[in-house]
Amino acid sequence: MNYDLIVIGSGPGGYVAAIRASQLGMKTAIVERSELGGICLNWGCIPTKALLKSAQVFEYLKHAGDYGIKVSGGEADFPAVVKRSRDVADGMSKGVQFLMKKNKIEVIKGFGKVKAGKKVEVDDAGKKTVIEAKNIIMAVGARSRALPNLPQDGKKIIGYREAMVLPKMPKSMVVVGSGAIGSEFAYFYATMGTKVTLVEFMPNVVPVEDEEVSKQLERSFKKIGMTVLTSSEVLSVDTKGDGCKVKIKSKVGEETIDCDIVLSAVGIQTNLENIGLEEVGIATDKGKILTNPFYQTNIPGYYAIGDCVGGQALAHVASAEGIICVEKMAGHNPEPLNYNNIPGCTYTSPEIASVGYTEKQAKEKGYEIKVGKFPYSASGKASAAGQKDGFIKLIFDAKYGEVLGAHMIGYNVTEMIAEIVVARKLETTGHEILKSVHPHPTMSEAIMEAAAQAYGEVIHL
Repeated sequence: MNYDLIVIGSGPGGYVAAIRASQLGMKTAIVERSELGGICLNWGCIPTKALLKSAQVFEYLKHAGDYGIKVSGGEADFPAVVKRSRDVADGMSKGVQFLMKKNKIEVIKGFGKVKAGKKVEVDDAGKKTVIEAKNIIMAVGARSRALPNLPQDGKKIIGYREAMVLPKMPKSMVVVGSGAIGSEFAYFYATMGTKVTLVEFMPNVVPVEDEEVSKQLERSFKKIGMTVLTSSEVLSVDTKGDGCKVKIKSKVGEETIDCDIVLSAVGIQTNLENIGLEEVGIATDKGKILTNPFYQTNIPGYYAIGDCVGGQALAHVASAEGIICVEKMAGHNPEPLNYNNIPGCTYTSPEIASVGYTEKQAKEKGYEIKVGKFPYSASGKASAAGQKDGFIKLIFDAKYGEVLGAHMIGYNVTEMIAEIVVARKLETTGHEILKSVHPHPTMSEAIMEAAAQAYGEVIHL
């Protein structure tokens, strides 16, 4: 059977692209070897947020007295926490199944491999079929990256998938890597009661964030009893015996830490193996498929989106790329994606959200800048919520008032960052943010106050 479009992979890039294609009148099929929704819905964004919500509720219980509430006997039922997370993920995957039916998209189960002549070979447990289309999108995603000195065995040295479904809560854990994945799991397990040591090779945790945000998160992590080792690396892990002996080189020398589990969260690598790229002649570089701004590869009719191409490996990036790709394919004139206006979020407590240039990057680009910063400790809503850790930091071009970047750490900031994304998209200036009335009392007032502080007009600081 011939299609207008075949999409390989049903993650947030693939299934969104398929739906948009169907909306535009294309006869569409999607090839998926596992659960619909890909890593994000099944083993990433969604189930981790369910785990983190359980941790947040448990944290509230432990500090209920701070809110004038007496609670006794609260304890974590770890298997029940894991089950809730899996139930949430299953529900979301079923939601994607519904969307496929609603949009008349054919779901073909199996491993997809591109072939010459705009064909896809689908291998379902050894049974191979070949389908063809006018266009093919590869949305094959990525997986946990393995390091030679951290060979994952799935039991003692684990990746993010195993970290979501451990049969029991470990008493101690070493988390290697403090990006979003590592930091979120470190926070989750530390809050649930595991003794966590977080190891980061770079000088700061969450190293892609503004340095002041990184320092604040490190303070918050230490406040909940986590050990944080920056400028450090794991040399080796001895898994003989009951637990793990982790040899770490830090600023003060070498030490060995005993723990039950080591979680490797040192990034991701793309799923480019055995998908037919070499056979078709599709160009790659440094483990990524090369595309133009509309996600066309060097071979006409073959496209790629999401984690397997350059750009931030984020679900919302993959979705946006999928829509742009399909609209261009359909003869529309979409605007290329501005990768400097992509929000990044880390769902620790406090949360982190950012977009655009850091202060250091803005200076390196040659901008003369104005920086406005407003602490949560001065926010009435943050005080009332008992969430005074954090701040909002805004960076403006001193000459034109352009919003160059925003860096937020604190309660609910992942829900607030979109204001700045829209402001930057609309080329709003700092004064326009400052003069836009924000509701009181809200956390979002801190954005207005940070803009005011940059221009010497702050009221509540």
